[in-house]
Amino acid sequence: MATEPRPDIEIARAKSRDLDGILTLMDANQPERGGTLSARLTRAQLQAMLADLPFMVARRRGRVVAFALASSKKTVAHVPIVAAMLEAYSGSADAYVYGPVAVEASERGHGLAQRLLMELKRLLPGREGILFIRTDNTPSLRAHEKLGVARRGEFMHQGFRFLVFSYLG
Repeated sequence: MATEPRPDIEIARAKSRDLDGILTLMDANQPERGGTLSARLTRAQLQAMLADLPFMVARRRGRVVAFALASSKKTVAHVPIVAAMLEAYSGSADAYVYGPVAVEASERGHGLAQRLLMELKRLLPGREGILFIRTDNTPSLRAHEKLGVARRGEFMHQGFRFLVFSYLG
């Protein structure tokens, strides 16, 4: 059961200064380190996404401890796994792709992912958010169920099965 977030967590729109922290947390959550992220993004890709749409970070004393990325479809459609998702379900004309979402291991269980995604929805009202989750990523599936996402399809990528979900902001 999620507990309340600690009071020294700041939920904010990401800034350029957060990119190092996002990259560090993304690296820590790659499969070869026991994580569940399905893509590795470069600094250049993150900068393009940051210039495109807002995305969210949680900071503790200025250090990124969680993030939820977002981008227009056109900005990330060249990423192979995103292209596979968009082939399975492309969403509405102004839909955006969100994810990955990652939370530092020591911060899990405090509702940070939900808080980040609720703020993202607030910043992009009325727009459909599309995401994919690997079928064996039970924590992410549970977290997104709480947000009321709707299942839209599924696809295979590099031997793994993914589910596609969306929500309206």
